[in-house]
Amino acid sequence: MSRIQTKAVKIGDRIIGGGNPILIQSMTNTKTEDVPATVSQIRKLTAAGCDIIRCAVPTMEAAKALDEIRKQITIPLVADIHFDYRLAISAMEHGADKIRINPGNIGSRECLKAVVDVAKERNIPIRVGVNSGSLEKELVQKYKGVTAEGIVESALDKVHLIEEMDYDNLVISIKSSDVLMCVKAHELIASRTAHPLHVGITEAGTIISGNIKSSIGLGLILHQGIGDTIRVSLTGDPLEEVKSAKLILKTLGLRTGGIEVVSCPTCGRTQIDLISLANQVENMVADIPLDIKVAVMGCVVNGPGEAKEADIGIAGGIGEGLIIKHGEVYKKVPEEELLAELRYELLNWSE
Repeated sequence: MSRIQTKAVKIGDRIIGGGNPILIQSMTNTKTEDVPATVSQIRKLTAAGCDIIRCAVPTMEAAKALDEIRKQITIPLVADIHFDYRLAISAMEHGADKIRINPGNIGSRECLKAVVDVAKERNIPIRVGVNSGSLEKELVQKYKGVTAEGIVESALDKVHLIEEMDYDNLVISIKSSDVLMCVKAHELIASRTAHPLHVGITEAGTIISGNIKSSIGLGLILHQGIGDTIRVSLTGDPLEEVKSAKLILKTLGLRTGGIEVVSCPTCGRTQIDLISLANQVENMVADIPLDIKVAVMGCVVNGPGEAKEADIGIAGGIGEGLIIKHGEVYKKVPEEELLAELRYELLNWSE
């Protein structure tokens, strides 16, 4: 699909916008002041496919911790700031590759200018973030409620404020927990700015509801060529955010690589613990750098046929399992060896 062209912005050693691949972001849920815990989580997220990481900076101690965190990670680090402009300045002084602020709550115009001056001096991008929940009262009154038009006006007002301070190294983020409002807002803003857009559905919810809302919202937005970075916001382990984001991008044809796992929904013919097996397979293949499809089927009756579109598959029987390649039974193994045999085949994969 064709993508809407935006400016290229350098964040650490990565470049977003300008037609570059869409990058995946997540956010730590550790206390940023706890350097070992934060670094450990970032490394796990990096291994899972996270391209850019954001950390909350609610205190000066957290801002100063960024220095040591930055030394121990390999992906760009974004500092998330609210309310206190001094935290934004300190975060940039201590290694942040980008800062995320809402100019509406960072303080006075003078405070914002102080932040912009440091960002300009160090050439650090600023992500201007506006959420529907923080929309200004005058815009709520103007549009008779919280609307996509109001969100866009709020964001562009803040962007123009920073541009008037002679700085345009910016990324824009406009989010709402209302999926269709969020989609409409992105459609509106995409035609009114060339700044890169970070896309996500904010406060999407738990693993199930959050994934559904994010998949629909991000799918509708990304399919129109809008978006340069994404985050799937979930109430849960950040690793789930990265897994979901990778799958959304791959499903839309915006990212290649990584094993795709498909599995049948189970039925009365299922003769193995398919639910557990499918989850084990999904976790097992996460570290295998192949771009193929793996099918996990619940019975030997329909398994080979249903797995025909996959490169390799497994199907369970009573105490035994089948390894299937391109729809043909390749090997029969004891059920308890099925997972290990599949991993062996994948690690030694050849067409």
